[in-house]
Amino acid sequence: MSAPIFAIPVKTLLDLGLKSTESIHYQSSPEELVQETLRMNEGELSDTGALVINTGAFTGRSPKDRFIVKDEVTADTVNWNEINMPIDTKYFDIIYKKSMTFLENLDEFWVRDCVACADPRYQLNVRVINEKPWNNLFAYNMFLRPKEEELENFKPDWHVFSLPNLFLDAKECGVRQENAAVISFKRKMILIAGTGYTGEIKKGIFSILNYVLPLEKKVLSMHCSANMGKDGDTAIFFGLSGTGKTTLSADPNRQLIGDDEHAWTDDNIFNFEGGCYAKAINLSAEKEPEIYNAIRPGALVENTKFFEGTNKINFDDATITENTRVSYPIEFISNAQIPSIGGLPKNIFILTCDAFGVLPPISKLSPGQAMYQFISGYTAKVAGTETGITEPKPTFSACFGAPFIPLHPGQYAKMLGEKMQKHNVHVWMVNTGWTGGEYGTGSRMKLKYTRAMITAALEGQLDNVSYEIDPIFGFHIPTSCPNVPDEVLNPINTWSDKEAFTKKSKYLAGMFVKNFEQYADGVSQEVLDAAPKA
Repeated sequence: MSAPIFAIPVKTLLDLGLKSTESIHYQSSPEELVQETLRMNEGELSDTGALVINTGAFTGRSPKDRFIVKDEVTADTVNWNEINMPIDTKYFDIIYKKSMTFLENLDEFWVRDCVACADPRYQLNVRVINEKPWNNLFAYNMFLRPKEEELENFKPDWHVFSLPNLFLDAKECGVRQENAAVISFKRKMILIAGTGYTGEIKKGIFSILNYVLPLEKKVLSMHCSANMGKDGDTAIFFGLSGTGKTTLSADPNRQLIGDDEHAWTDDNIFNFEGGCYAKAINLSAEKEPEIYNAIRPGALVENTKFFEGTNKINFDDATITENTRVSYPIEFISNAQIPSIGGLPKNIFILTCDAFGVLPPISKLSPGQAMYQFISGYTAKVAGTETGITEPKPTFSACFGAPFIPLHPGQYAKMLGEKMQKHNVHVWMVNTGWTGGEYGTGSRMKLKYTRAMITAALEGQLDNVSYEIDPIFGFHIPTSCPNVPDEVLNPINTWSDKEAFTKKSKYLAGMFVKNFEQYADGVSQEVLDAAPKA
């Protein structure tokens, strides 16, 4: 058992339906959780002291197995669709009873009290109950860590159960297969069964905050990274996986507020989390020194392999998955902003990896365009990333976080638009993808150019340059930018075949228009007018 520094919250756990609390490890330290994982032969230490584990059959989220209980609380508020899939209360009750029985039959399990939301005004107390010690280490790393005196009267607002070896009977439990993540806003519980992937815990809490904060607190929740300059000016980076969200927000001249989940209030930007969950594939000290150096005792590395005969991690090995990950407390980053709260934003960057090579490397957006692009959530997958993809494939994820937003995307976009206009925020679209042609013929935009463009925007160096308008997308493209060749700025100039460029631009524009049809009834005319001309 863990050292009895804290009293186990017996009564509240018994209120959940547990008959005994004898097998509980409560508030274990990272060192204890590592040792318990090693004792159970469920992990190994790397040469830097980080714990390396395998999450099992699931190495990523399973969006088709995520459900929200449809009841009197959610029936008329959740935007029901193929992502926000409803499940009946009776099935939640069945899965809940199975979870309690499963826990009763375990020799031991792990309980952690933690907090989401760095701004105390919006603090959410979370109790996480884990079958595995390494899942509990993930919760320690990713959520805010209460002080000892704060635990004395800790009352959880939400409970999260993570039970990788609880396999469900799909028919009996009203789910698709033996795993599921089920959210009940009425019971304030998240039940995760049949999967050991740690990200389900983090994204479960993110999903509920994306419901509670906008709906009940009138605060905009966002799937983005954020950093802050020396004068307190905050920059926000929206973007899907692979667009550079983590890389570009890691600026040595600015403090990192957080790398993934934030809220925008009337007077600040704050991080939901107390840690970072970074992709580790192809990680190197040269490309990502802060993340690389964070892989030390206390960090949890998922689904990587070692170089043969060693305990040195081979970050280039994607044998298990491309989605290798590492979680660690945000304090492991040398320039982290603690507490994770920043001032009001002056700049927003919408990142996209356009594999068609037709979007400008940087362009300024009107409020309507910003909301349109925010709702669209565009990037492109390239050949080789998934079986069957032989040419660039457009990918749209509403608000750059469709799997985690229970409300209609138009609600988040409306709040974003109001805040942008109220605070006179500059919004930029940044294409970190291809230039000079599409994937296969063109080349990837140089990181040094992207960094230079973002720096120029942050420092106001693009405020007084001349702009030209993209005839199809309507974006304002700067004609000059410090430390970037002029010919790079307008993508048509980088294509030898101008006719092919225009044809491909119209093709992508058509994709945008088609995708946006599903949101048209929930947005303003200003947003609709910002559509590209296909």
